[in-house]
Amino acid sequence: MRFLLPLLLVFSALLCLLPSCEPKEDLVTKDASAKLEFSADTVLFDTVFAQVGTVSKRLWVYNRNSLAVKVSEIRLADTYPGTYSLLINGDEMRVANDLEIRGKDSLLVLVKAKLGPSATDNKPFLVDDQLLFKTNGNEQDVKLVSYGQNAYFHGPEEHITRNTTWPKNRPHVIYGVVVVDAGATLRIQPGTRIYSHAGSAIVVQGTLRVNENTNPSAELTPTDTATFVRFQGDRLEPFYADIPGQWRGIQFDPSSSRNNLVRFTEIKNASYGLLILNRLNGPHPRVTAENTILRNISGEARSFGGGGDDGSSFEGAGVFGFSGDFDLRNCLFTNCGEYAVRGIGGTYTLNYCTIANYTPQFRRESASLWFTNEVTDKQTAVPNTVRVTVDNSIIWGSIKDELFFKNGDTYRPNLNIQNSILQTDDYAGTTDVGDKLGFDNRRNQIDTDPKFKSTPLRSFGNKFDYRLDTLSPASNKGVFNSAIPRDLLNKPRSITAPDLGAYERVNP
Repeated sequence: MRFLLPLLLVFSALLCLLPSCEPKEDLVTKDASAKLEFSADTVLFDTVFAQVGTVSKRLWVYNRNSLAVKVSEIRLADTYPGTYSLLINGDEMRVANDLEIRGKDSLLVLVKAKLGPSATDNKPFLVDDQLLFKTNGNEQDVKLVSYGQNAYFHGPEEHITRNTTWPKNRPHVIYGVVVVDAGATLRIQPGTRIYSHAGSAIVVQGTLRVNENTNPSAELTPTDTATFVRFQGDRLEPFYADIPGQWRGIQFDPSSSRNNLVRFTEIKNASYGLLILNRLNGPHPRVTAENTILRNISGEARSFGGGGDDGSSFEGAGVFGFSGDFDLRNCLFTNCGEYAVRGIGGTYTLNYCTIANYTPQFRRESASLWFTNEVTDKQTAVPNTVRVTVDNSIIWGSIKDELFFKNGDTYRPNLNIQNSILQTDDYAGTTDVGDKLGFDNRRNQIDTDPKFKSTPLRSFGNKFDYRLDTLSPASNKGVFNSAIPRDLLNKPRSITAPDLGAYERVNP
């Protein structure tokens, strides 16, 4: 034992003379074959509005070697100076030098783009650049590509004080609230695209006229861009294509809004589609919607503040009326997370409409059509009058009762539900029993699957088609209405036996 301590001291001294040991992944190679790999060869920004910054796109830089590499330089080629910016290791920079990437490790680079206006004015334009990497004498690059589009910008609180037409030659982007003042009319040309930022809305105190004089001569396609006006959120990445609640919607003020017309229009990704907020039960504004699609609508506990109202919260709806009047013709409602049509007082007429309210992203418990004459705590004590007419329509969705009339027995004479397919258990009787009204009469079909071409329950991919299949029980069951001789896509309806819903049946 007396020799043990001296031996340990000698052994420790010898260890100090040995070369230091480093983990293999920390040893830096200078081999020219040690190249980088990338998560993509191109970072693509698809359809960027000029003068608006994009979201950050991730680019992963991989070192597949067992040894570390030193990236002597990362920089932008700057073909269009100031367009692209980088975030490397949490710091914004245009050039980075001498960055080590350990063996079998990676580096994250975030890329953003902000395009200036293009001389091409109304046409899309392309802005490309390169992100350059230099490692051990090797030069590599990743392409940066942005497809830009000049746009008209509105907001943050823009007032339209005189008659105005929004042209279709560029997209319109709304940041904040656009108010159509009393006495003014906003007209929107066919084919116009309107993109709204989070929280944005259109508040109509005057009049809105969309596609008012458009009368196509031929049948349209579901992807038509020349005729349909489209309202949607401004997040254009594919992930956001079907996400509801990205902007507020279109609101009509009761005090002065009159003669509103929305035709050949798609409204999507909003908290509500068309809203009349008439809390004092004053003169009823009227909104007519024809050949209109309302999809991906949801606004649970959505506040209506900022649009001239009292700021209280309600769930979203495709069409939402507080003592307002809606005339809906050839309209499709789908993926409305709370309600397709909700009425608290007012008059609602649905003719040749399709409610195909499948909500795969939501667990919905409220009926698609929901009405009451009950005064809310935000209204005056004046009782509401409810009038509902449903004709030649399909009311269908993902729950067993897609109709609800609260206190329905008190306004039963104002309900005219006929020539339609209805998904309901509560109203499946032939006669009324208290507040459980019976609608199994007047040529209605109760709980009869309309057989759409493709739904979330029976689909071929993720594209749904609510036109009628060849064996649909809705075929030839309607009553011709000379005021609505064509369907949502402008296809002529049969004069003798039209189909139910927004679409005349597609020929086999």
